[in-house]
Amino acid sequence: MKVIFLEDVKGKGKRGEVKNVSDGYAQNFLIKNGKAKAATSAAVSELKGQKKAEAKHEAEILADAEKLKTVLENDKTVVEIKAKAGKDGRLFGSIPNKQIATALEKQYKIKIDKRKIELSNPIRSMGYTNVPVKLHQKVTATIRVHVAEQ
Repeated sequence: MKVIFLEDVKGKGKRGEVKNVSDGYAQNFLIKNGKAKAATSAAVSELKGQKKAEAKHEAEILADAEKLKTVLENDKTVVEIKAKAGKDGRLFGSIPNKQIATALEKQYKIKIDKRKIELSNPIRSMGYTNVPVKLHQKVTATIRVHVAEQ
Protein backbone atom coordinates (compact mmCIF):
# COMPACT_ATOMS: atom_id res chain seq x y z
CA MET A 1 0.00 0.00 0.00
CA LYS A 2 1.34 3.43 -0.91
CA VAL A 3 1.35 5.97 1.89
CA ILE A 4 2.42 9.58 2.38
CA PHE A 5 4.38 10.07 5.59
CA LEU A 6 3.06 12.91 7.74
CA GLU A 7 6.06 12.72 10.08
CA ASP A 8 9.44 10.98 10.22
CA VAL A 9 9.25 7.26 10.99
CA LYS A 10 12.58 5.75 11.91
CA GLY A 11 13.72 3.18 9.36
CA LYS A 12 10.72 3.70 7.07
CA GLY A 13 10.55 7.22 5.70
CA LYS A 14 10.73 10.94 6.22
CA ARG A 15 7.94 13.50 6.32
CA GLY A 16 6.49 14.17 2.87
CA GLU A 17 7.81 10.98 1.24
CA VAL A 18 5.57 8.64 -0.72
CA LYS A 19 6.51 5.00 -0.12
CA ASN A 20 5.12 1.55 -0.55
CA VAL A 21 4.71 -0.33 2.76
CA SER A 22 2.87 -3.50 3.70
CA ASP A 23 -0.91 -3.18 4.03
CA GLY A 24 -1.04 -4.33 7.65
CA TYR A 25 1.73 -1.98 8.76
CA ALA A 26 0.07 0.92 6.97
CA GLN A 27 -3.45 0.27 8.32
CA ASN A 28 -2.62 -0.88 11.84
CA PHE A 29 0.25 1.41 12.72
CA LEU A 30 0.97 4.30 10.37
CA ILE A 31 -2.55 5.48 9.52
CA LYS A 32 -4.00 4.56 12.92
CA ASN A 33 -1.37 6.63 14.78
CA GLY A 34 -1.51 9.54 12.33
CA LYS A 35 2.02 9.03 11.06
CA ALA A 36 0.91 8.56 7.44
CA LYS A 37 -2.09 8.72 5.16
CA ALA A 38 -3.09 6.71 2.12
CA ALA A 39 -1.52 7.99 -1.10
CA THR A 40 -4.63 8.72 -3.13
CA SER A 41 -4.35 10.91 -6.21
CA ALA A 42 -5.89 13.84 -4.32
CA ALA A 43 -3.45 13.42 -1.43
CA VAL A 44 -0.47 13.22 -3.79
CA SER A 45 -1.52 16.39 -5.64
CA GLU A 46 -2.02 18.14 -2.29
CA LEU A 47 1.50 17.09 -1.28
CA LYS A 48 2.91 18.50 -4.54
CA GLY A 49 1.12 21.78 -3.88
CA GLN A 50 2.53 21.94 -0.36
CA LYS A 51 6.05 21.27 -1.61
CA LYS A 52 5.68 23.95 -4.27
CA ALA A 53 4.45 26.49 -1.70
CA GLU A 54 7.29 25.53 0.64
CA ALA A 55 9.86 26.03 -2.14
CA LYS A 56 8.36 29.43 -2.96
CA HIS A 57 8.53 30.43 0.70
CA GLU A 58 12.19 29.34 0.89
CA ALA A 59 12.97 31.40 -2.21
CA GLU A 60 11.38 34.48 -0.61
CA ILE A 61 13.42 34.01 2.56
CA LEU A 62 16.60 33.63 0.49
CA ALA A 63 15.78 36.79 -1.48
CA ASP A 64 15.19 38.73 1.75
CA ALA A 65 18.52 37.51 3.10
CA GLU A 66 20.30 38.58 -0.10
CA LYS A 67 18.69 42.03 0.12
CA LEU A 68 19.74 42.39 3.76
CA LYS A 69 23.26 41.31 2.80
CA THR A 70 23.56 44.17 0.30
CA VAL A 71 22.42 46.64 2.97
CA LEU A 72 24.85 45.29 5.58
CA GLU A 73 27.82 45.17 3.22
CA ASN A 74 27.26 48.73 2.01
CA ASP A 75 30.32 50.93 2.71
CA LYS A 76 28.14 53.37 4.66
CA THR A 77 26.95 50.67 7.05
CA VAL A 78 29.47 50.79 9.89
CA VAL A 79 28.35 49.88 13.39
CA GLU A 80 29.81 52.40 15.83
CA ILE A 81 30.43 51.17 19.37
CA LYS A 82 32.02 53.25 22.11
CA ALA A 83 33.90 51.53 24.91
CA LYS A 84 36.36 52.39 27.65
CA ALA A 85 39.95 51.71 26.70
CA GLY A 86 43.43 51.90 28.15
CA LYS A 87 46.43 53.80 26.80
CA ASP A 88 47.59 51.16 24.34
CA GLY A 89 44.20 50.80 22.61
CA ARG A 90 43.10 47.70 24.48
CA LEU A 91 39.57 47.69 25.82
CA PHE A 92 38.50 47.26 29.41
CA GLY A 93 36.35 44.20 28.84
CA SER A 94 35.20 43.20 25.37
CA ILE A 95 32.50 43.68 22.74
CA PRO A 96 30.35 40.50 22.50
CA ASN A 97 27.77 39.47 19.86
CA LYS A 98 24.88 40.86 21.88
CA GLN A 99 26.35 44.35 22.01
CA ILE A 100 26.95 44.34 18.24
CA ALA A 101 23.35 43.21 17.61
CA THR A 102 21.86 45.92 19.84
CA ALA A 103 24.08 48.62 18.29
CA LEU A 104 23.05 47.50 14.80
CA GLU A 105 19.39 47.71 15.78
CA LYS A 106 19.76 51.16 17.38
CA GLN A 107 21.76 52.70 14.55
CA TYR A 108 20.22 51.13 11.44
CA LYS A 109 16.91 49.62 12.66
CA ILE A 110 18.08 46.19 11.45
CA LYS A 111 17.19 43.42 13.88
CA ILE A 112 19.55 40.45 13.76
CA ASP A 113 19.64 37.65 16.30
CA LYS A 114 22.87 37.68 18.30
CA ARG A 115 23.38 33.97 17.57
CA LYS A 116 23.66 34.72 13.85
CA ILE A 117 26.67 36.94 14.43
CA GLU A 118 29.62 34.58 14.01
CA LEU A 119 32.26 36.16 16.17
CA SER A 120 34.78 33.53 17.25
CA ASN A 121 36.13 35.69 20.08
CA PRO A 122 34.72 38.96 21.45
CA ILE A 123 36.36 42.12 20.12
CA ARG A 124 39.06 43.27 22.56
CA SER A 125 40.80 46.02 20.59
CA MET A 126 39.87 49.39 19.15
CA GLY A 127 39.50 50.13 15.46
CA TYR A 128 37.63 48.48 12.60
CA THR A 129 36.74 44.79 12.64
CA ASN A 130 34.94 42.75 9.99
CA VAL A 131 32.35 40.51 11.60
CA PRO A 132 30.62 37.69 9.65
CA VAL A 133 26.84 37.32 10.01
CA LYS A 134 25.02 34.20 8.85
CA LEU A 135 21.71 35.49 7.49
CA HIS A 136 20.65 32.26 5.81
CA GLN A 137 22.06 28.80 5.27
CA LYS A 138 23.45 29.98 1.93
CA VAL A 139 24.00 33.70 2.68
CA THR A 140 26.72 35.16 4.89
CA ALA A 141 27.29 38.91 5.13
CA THR A 142 30.10 40.89 6.71
CA ILE A 143 29.45 43.85 9.01
CA ARG A 144 32.08 46.47 9.68
CA VAL A 145 32.27 47.30 13.38
CA HIS A 146 34.16 50.38 14.55
CA VAL A 147 35.12 50.41 18.20
CA ALA A 148 35.99 53.91 19.41
CA GLU A 149 37.14 55.23 22.77
CA GLN A 150 34.43 56.58 25.03
